[in-house]
Amino acid sequence: MANMLAHHANVLGSVATSTLTAWRGCLVVKDVSQPEQPLVLYDMEGCPFCRRVREALTALNLDVQVRPCPKGSDVFRKEAEAIGGEQQFPLLVDQNTDTVMYESEAIIEYLFRQYAGRSVPGYYRERVWQPVLGSLASVASAMRGLRSRPTKQPEQSLHLWSFEGSPFSRLVREKLCELAIPYTLHNLGKEHWTEIGPAKQRIKPGPYRPIPGGKRDAFFKAQGRVQVPYLEDPNTGEGLFESARILDYLNAQYG
Repeated sequence: MANMLAHHANVLGSVATSTLTAWRGCLVVKDVSQPEQPLVLYDMEGCPFCRRVREALTALNLDVQVRPCPKGSDVFRKEAEAIGGEQQFPLLVDQNTDTVMYESEAIIEYLFRQYAGRSVPGYYRERVWQPVLGSLASVASAMRGLRSRPTKQPEQSLHLWSFEGSPFSRLVREKLCELAIPYTLHNLGKEHWTEIGPAKQRIKPGPYRPIPGGKRDAFFKAQGRVQVPYLEDPNTGEGLFESARILDYLNAQYG
């Protein structure tokens, strides 16, 4: 009972985080093609600057290999420093263009130019008040996803289907970051404003039907529903919906 109450409290904090960030990272702005070589992001989940990059990745529906770099962990921090020259995050590595890039604003500009062929939409441009709200958003989530915890590293990277603005998905990403577990982040942003709301309470009534041929359609055909977070662990063969179940699994398997 205590664990469930704590989980519900964390969900409310995560909702506050999404609210303070104006629910960016929910809707797809342009569904672009995935690059030949996967993007790699050295990231801290609770960092407001990393969050802005993940928001842009959701807006473009781009998948990315996440290398979590929480404070106190050397699992990927030394690797990031060897690649970029310093332990500063976010750090984006794009092997398709031989690009290694720091600074959230520069990364966001690069992603929209390189993969959408356009400038950054106003909704995703930097505003003078964003650093303050971004920091408050991290506080609302109790600064989870910033500091490392002892962990057993998996042999293979995990796979997480998520979108940045999802409060439930955030809880799972926070845990993966604290455990410094690498994973492929499969962005599954909402395709239309009528999809706003939880999986079972969308604005548009009736059975859910994703846009044919899209990422959500592929997920729907594979799983029979579109709901995030969804975690697959190739090390154990597990596939799990529901944030509470996933968190329990990660704690038992790797925590």
